[in-house]
Amino acid sequence: MGLHHGDELKHLFEGVSVNLSDIYKDSKRPFVYDKRRRYAVVIIDMLNDFVLGRLGNERFKSIVPSIRELLDWASEHSVPVVYSNDSHRPTDFEVNRWGEHAIRGTWGAEVVEELKPKPKDFVVPKTSYSGFFNTDLDSVLRSLYDGEGANTLILSGLHTDICVRHTAADAFFRGYELIIPFDTVNSFTDAQHLLGLKYLSYAYLADVVPVKQIVKGL
Repeated sequence: MGLHHGDELKHLFEGVSVNLSDIYKDSKRPFVYDKRRRYAVVIIDMLNDFVLGRLGNERFKSIVPSIRELLDWASEHSVPVVYSNDSHRPTDFEVNRWGEHAIRGTWGAEVVEELKPKPKDFVVPKTSYSGFFNTDLDSVLRSLYDGEGANTLILSGLHTDICVRHTAADAFFRGYELIIPFDTVNSFTDAQHLLGLKYLSYAYLADVVPVKQIVKGL
């Protein structure tokens, strides 16, 4: 079995130095859809197994209040919310990398209590890192706004350099613009988190901002 997570990954990022203020300063605001922007919030893997259980980490609890703030903003402004949730069978290929986690039908695959979906929200299960791979996520997003579709995604959740990154990649390939509230995403180590943010900003032109900036007005 290969490396898993947390302390076992730290040696891969020793000596890495990334400054959040530089990422924020260099961030590029989305520009293509400025005159006709249609937002959707996508919450990635804020599940019991990721926050409290098998792959849990104290770092992940810290972003729950900021995601709650983002969800409250979305509700107030009628912005659609989509949950992109791992939902595995024990035989899924990804289980070879991380061990059994978020097995469908278990407590570990449920969204943490503080962020539970509302009846009007969308829940799209996934079995790999990207929320788009072999899922209905793109169809759901294109159905929003009376069929006009969302065009700008606000991505939050876990992990900055894994599922958030791969979901962002597939979103970019499909022509969605991206906003990443940096205090609503996280990873196993600070270096992974910051490198993830830097890559999202560089490769996919994601606008990396604090959640307060979104709440105050995009």
